[in-house]
Amino acid sequence: MKTLRNILQGVEVLQLTGNADQSVAGLAIDSRKVKSGFLFAAIVGWQQDGHQYINTAIANGATVVLCSTLPSTLEEALTYVLVKNTSEALAIVANEFFNHPSKEVKLVGVTGTNGKTTVATLLYQLFTALGYKCGLVSTVKNLIGDEAYTAEHTTPDAISLNGLMRTMVDAGCTHVFMECSSHAIHQHRITGLHFDGALFTNITHDHLDYHKTFDEYIRVKKAFFDGLSADAFAISNADDKRGTIMLQNCNGRRLMYALKTAADFKGKIVENNLTGLVMDINGREVHFRMIGEFNAYNLLAVYGAAVNLGEDADQVLAVLSNLHGAEGRFDYTVSANEKVIGIVDYAHTPDALLNVLATIKKLQQGNEQVITVVGCGGDRDKTKRPLMAAAACEYSTKAILTSDNPRTEDPQEILNDMLRDMKSEHKRKCVVIADRREAIRTAIMLSQPGDIILVAGKGHEKYQDINGVKHHFDDKEELINNFQELSK
Repeated sequence: MKTLRNILQGVEVLQLTGNADQSVAGLAIDSRKVKSGFLFAAIVGWQQDGHQYINTAIANGATVVLCSTLPSTLEEALTYVLVKNTSEALAIVANEFFNHPSKEVKLVGVTGTNGKTTVATLLYQLFTALGYKCGLVSTVKNLIGDEAYTAEHTTPDAISLNGLMRTMVDAGCTHVFMECSSHAIHQHRITGLHFDGALFTNITHDHLDYHKTFDEYIRVKKAFFDGLSADAFAISNADDKRGTIMLQNCNGRRLMYALKTAADFKGKIVENNLTGLVMDINGREVHFRMIGEFNAYNLLAVYGAAVNLGEDADQVLAVLSNLHGAEGRFDYTVSANEKVIGIVDYAHTPDALLNVLATIKKLQQGNEQVITVVGCGGDRDKTKRPLMAAAACEYSTKAILTSDNPRTEDPQEILNDMLRDMKSEHKRKCVVIADRREAIRTAIMLSQPGDIILVAGKGHEKYQDINGVKHHFDDKEELINNFQELSK
């Protein structure tokens, strides 16, 4: 068991009151999870301040309190550690407590607005197929080898993350691939980890409810690359207008991938249809099972990372050609008789929705209708709501606006935001059905043989979050069930 003095290495301590040589049995940021001998970190969060729960943590057995503001009354038997930023200090503490597991594996982080899950999942699938035991930390699920763990956040808190990585190391994992969300970067969840490589996919307007401005959102993403060590590689999307900005001041080896401009990993789409992609990558022509220009970028990012991790380029492309990507990302099914194509995608930003609809347009072979079912999440960035509706209406034959995860908001108010300032020509092709199940059913009833239905926004999620309760809801399941009814 480690002592407090051991795990405070690297932490800038402003004041320590108590015994620094006591043993620390565990770490917690949730006072309800504190046990005897634990260190409780009082995190100042977006919605709650952990300092309010110090007394509860003490009552549950905490013997050390890590905080940025000392309580007015200090318990004599306890030790208090005052720091400037509790989140940053906790990340360093967690790394020490779990013996720096990130240094015992090849760790690659993936950040950007869209594509993080697909890129991280493809890397996991690729290196697993190459014979390595791998870990995956993603929005969809966390994996240790082939054992799955539910993912509550895109990137777990610093304690959970270091604990998970220690379990990965102990289980024999040699490579770990991780999504790094802007929230995780800003909240220091990944601070102190040793990354062998970092990937940037793209950046568009998202999470402005949290970051407030687009410039701040960009700054936070860039901070991930600014913190890389000199022995790491950093690969960015040269076709994204902020792709080069991400790598400015980066100490690591800087590389680019692109479809449209010169790059270290240069791709060209030769064919793009429902059977997959044919691409030229650095002079090699490869057939992939995945579809769409956005996946062409994802595949280039994965290829670049694999080569920089020391794998043979030809072998990497051979394995990549057979992979399918992440669940709920351009995940499609076809009705038995009418051959209506139903596509489920996690697209929950205007840019992601436009990318998916652009891909669908390229797949159209005639005058098939494109019917889009889409909503916007509650308690999240409100500025994107009318943009999502406009994108759906502009590039679809018919758009059905519906509920996503309303959370604590009134679903109708979210829909009203989506309808705000809508063009008259868009209103003529727009239907509002708040009930998501009914919206999907209506889309199928409106379809004709060969039409394409896109159900966007929730992707892999198997629930709908309404007033803090997660009700079972699976977009793909709804499509399949309704297709079966249609074919009777």
